[in-house]
Amino acid sequence: MNSKAFVSALASFSMPGVFNPYRDKCEIHDLADAPRMRRSNLATYLEAIESIGVDTIWMGRDLGYRGGRRTGLALTDEQNLLGLANAYPGSKPKKATRGPVVAERTAAEIWALICRLKHPPLLWNVFPFHPHEPDAPMTNRRFTARELANVTELNGELIHGLGIKRIICIGQDAAGYAESFGVRTEVVRHPSYGGVKEFRKGMQQLYGIDLVAPVAVAAQPALF
Repeated sequence: MNSKAFVSALASFSMPGVFNPYRDKCEIHDLADAPRMRRSNLATYLEAIESIGVDTIWMGRDLGYRGGRRTGLALTDEQNLLGLANAYPGSKPKKATRGPVVAERTAAEIWALICRLKHPPLLWNVFPFHPHEPDAPMTNRRFTARELANVTELNGELIHGLGIKRIICIGQDAAGYAESFGVRTEVVRHPSYGGVKEFRKGMQQLYGIDLVAPVAVAAQPALF
């Protein structure tokens, strides 16, 4: 798969009420060159994914305002950029925002597990952008069916271009959608809204790692 062409295709999308981190600049938090930096973050990540032969996706719903909106990386906040660089050799994530590092609880749960896996998955979302409420950019909302229809072809290109054989859906929003691509799908509870224990139990069943006890997530320096 041509990672740069794929990221360029993502960057071409513009929709009302949707922040596209590969095209749009947040006037509140972003550095001057933030969209280009996030395009680079994703392109080098996908190149690393292809290089190490990842065949599994963990699929969430969409980018959150504390996580992927800022990093351009699904299920990954600024707190875990260094962890991503270590887990996926060849990826070169950079912090694209001003000010202190911002953490996201969902990303903390995801990365507490990934750091313990020998073969990490591709992290992706059903909707690879950040949908927000009207005139409220720092909010999260569910994407609409019309918005999702715009990116289904690109999602298929990603899944089939990388030879993905298994999708682990993080939450029910991803479950029905992932099945349409004709690969093996499994579902675990999303860790948000009180789902942490169920998420850990689900991942324990899939990977054989005990995550029932609370996981301490060590602070990591950001990459600038």
